[in-house]
Amino acid sequence: MADKYDYDVLVIGAGPGGYVAAIRAAQLGLKTACAESRETLGGTCLNVGCIPSKAMLHASELYDEAASGRMAKLGIKVTPELDLDTMHGQRKDAVKQLTGGIEYLFKKNKVTWLKGRAAFEDAHKVKVGDDTVTAKNIVIATGSSVTPLPGVEIDQKVVVDSTGALELPKVPEHMVVIGGGVIGLELGSVWRRLGAKVTCIEFLDQILPGFDGDVRKESNKIFKKQGIDFKLGTKVSKVAVKGDKATLTLEPAKGGDAETMEADCVLVSIGRRPNTDGLALDKAGLKTNQRGQIAIDHDFRTGVDGVWAIGDVVPGPMLAHKAEDEGIAVAENIAGQTGIVNHDIIPSVVYTWPEIAGVGLTEEAAKEKGEVKVGKFPMMANSRAKTNHEPDGFVKVIADAKTDRVLGVWCIASVAGTMIAQAAQAMEFGATSEDIAYTCHAHPTHSEAVKEAAMAVTGKPIHI
Repeated sequence: MADKYDYDVLVIGAGPGGYVAAIRAAQLGLKTACAESRETLGGTCLNVGCIPSKAMLHASELYDEAASGRMAKLGIKVTPELDLDTMHGQRKDAVKQLTGGIEYLFKKNKVTWLKGRAAFEDAHKVKVGDDTVTAKNIVIATGSSVTPLPGVEIDQKVVVDSTGALELPKVPEHMVVIGGGVIGLELGSVWRRLGAKVTCIEFLDQILPGFDGDVRKESNKIFKKQGIDFKLGTKVSKVAVKGDKATLTLEPAKGGDAETMEADCVLVSIGRRPNTDGLALDKAGLKTNQRGQIAIDHDFRTGVDGVWAIGDVVPGPMLAHKAEDEGIAVAENIAGQTGIVNHDIIPSVVYTWPEIAGVGLTEEAAKEKGEVKVGKFPMMANSRAKTNHEPDGFVKVIADAKTDRVLGVWCIASVAGTMIAQAAQAMEFGATSEDIAYTCHAHPTHSEAVKEAAMAVTGKPIHI
């Protein structure tokens, strides 16, 4: 297929969307290359995002379990000692193994890794480092980076972003997290467990924007109980750094008197923005919208023939698994097959303790579309959660009042991220709440709470 081009497919970016697109394209018999400027493959997710943060979340959970005395209640008496260097070491090791794994998969599938930054010269020609290559199809998968807070300089010492927050050489005395979204809550949880005082400042009147209302309220209570302080409806207007301390100026979002707060670490986590700077999109005939995203059609085609885009640079949630699914779909579309992603069923997970997960519509969004029935079941009534001493949280199933079709499922539980896959799969098949309620679930498992919440939609849970 390549004929006059160097490659059938050139993918720009080797994050979850890009590397998956490249591997799938190669599997489908297309001559494929992937341009990546980082020293290792895997993008933000594997190098400085999802993977290293989970390594620190898991290790800090175990430390907290021991330090809090919860282990003693199970008959295990320990006095833990924090070795932060070793904790960082196991994080780096996880990253090294997984990024190396992708390099192996590139070799196995005969994907050429072009090392260097890519910029368009025209719609089929791209400069990568000092070389210029041509491709019949080009997939933009350059991901996203941290949204800066105006007037606040990130020095990665006192004022850090999510990357710097993973690398702190010592536990801060007081960490202030700006932003009550997923990243801020996860990284704030890590350092709170390891001994830091953590204050989370959120501009909106509740944490976790975009999540179901009940989940947002309950999560806030749980995190408060764990020792995270919240200042909601508050904006940070200034951060002044002097030596190894920062002074933050805080103002009520709705107006009022300003106050100051001191911290020795400030984490800026107010969101992410698409990485399109430096791509010379104009040379390919492309523009971005107001949010810096590239417009695409249902098949991931841009407005320019032969140029496609996926992941964080296109509209939709900035999630690694969404990008991966789009990577498979775009490769299949390029190969003449039918690649589809159901964007209505993309699960979201917060990897705190307990985990928080959801898929589909929130109750608020579902009610805007019509009449709904809702079933809830508390984790404290679930036998596995009870034996594991994990009473916090619930499962909530939202169904259409007339058809009983499941519109959304939300849960807070120690393994919510794993539990949500069942809900996503059920919804992909158009399940009703009754379908879930009458599916046999193994006992005792956390997932029985999904069954019971589905039974509660029609008012007949057994264990409450």
